[in-house]
Amino acid sequence: MPRKAEPLPSAPPKPVPPVGVKISTDMERRSYGIRARARWTDPVSKRRIIRSEIVADETAAHTFFDSLRHSSAKGMDVSMTLIEFVTALSGRWARGLDPTSTGETYEYGLKLRVLPALGHLPVTQITAGIIDRTIDAWETRYGASTIKNSIAPLVRVLDEAVRDGLIPINPAKNRAKRSLNRNAFRAGQNIEPTSPRAHAIPDMKTLNRLASACAKIDQSYSDFVMLAALLAARSSEVSGLQAGDVRFEKNLVVISRQVYPGRGGLITKPTKSRKERRVPILDPLRPVLERLTEGKAPEDQLLIGPKGGVLTTATVRDATNWDAIVAKLGLPDLTRHGLRHTGATWMADAGVPLHVLQEILGHASMETTRGYLHPDDRHLASAAEQASAFLSAAGQRRHARQGTAPARGI
Repeated sequence: MPRKAEPLPSAPPKPVPPVGVKISTDMERRSYGIRARARWTDPVSKRRIIRSEIVADETAAHTFFDSLRHSSAKGMDVSMTLIEFVTALSGRWARGLDPTSTGETYEYGLKLRVLPALGHLPVTQITAGIIDRTIDAWETRYGASTIKNSIAPLVRVLDEAVRDGLIPINPAKNRAKRSLNRNAFRAGQNIEPTSPRAHAIPDMKTLNRLASACAKIDQSYSDFVMLAALLAARSSEVSGLQAGDVRFEKNLVVISRQVYPGRGGLITKPTKSRKERRVPILDPLRPVLERLTEGKAPEDQLLIGPKGGVLTTATVRDATNWDAIVAKLGLPDLTRHGLRHTGATWMADAGVPLHVLQEILGHASMETTRGYLHPDDRHLASAAEQASAFLSAAGQRRHARQGTAPARGI
């Protein structure tokens, strides 16, 4: 289970001049610096509002005044720190996320890693370089998936800052892709690091080595690896499989639910697409499925952990010392979700039609599925051969004969 995130620390909000109000300013020299003071009248309550700060010199005072004038133009405090901005958003950054899965994971990443590292900085001073250095520090302590789940909420928060006019561009955009799969251009394959293919295991031999390494801890962890890879399934979908989902008579496995830890315990819900998926049983997976279904009722859990419970991606990661195992295999950035990418990549390379692969993976968009296709130019070479044959003398004569030949049946 993930560590419980503590509530965000709260601080009294600093008064912000409303949009369009007139601000009067003055400076008062003190022994320890300059007291910069701004005043305005609240247009609703008609009360006189004062905001002041102690600054080092007149330049800093004018910077403070300019910031308040900018705040008045924007309708918000442009000097607020990241933690103040997140508090002010009140969850707006998480709109559209499933609160019981992705939303909860991102909330942990934001509160346990992002805010402790960057929360004290003014939002306007957070740069791509600062974020990169923060990621450098995280990489010494956390795995790739943990880093991804920390950067993703930061991107969402700073997207809100862009919408609010607090910053012009989002400096966190694409930072997660910076460090993921440093070995993307491997073995002569011209694979973009952003492609899902870049996060896949290269071949069956390597998958078997990974499964064997996990089996040394417990056979269930090995089975988890094989199911996720050869069904191209998410970890939560592997956790949700029941014995009755395996249909040997039709040579397929039905994926209709996912199980994962959430607030209050395990949560069972439909797949991400809310649709049932049917995945063909590949030959290397058949003996695993035969062993796991033997003697079980249809409603029995297919995969059971060493302690008799449900295996989740977190328990597999912790119990197997996942990061160390995949590093030894030369795949330091392989995550459990990379197993799904593996199965999808292999099916694409085997020539499974794109619309069938889309159905197997449960993608709403064909473009998402298209990312698994091999990024080579062989189809272009084939097209060139066809066009050249057509343009050749023989090809032109054949085309002319076909064009002048009388149609049959007339």
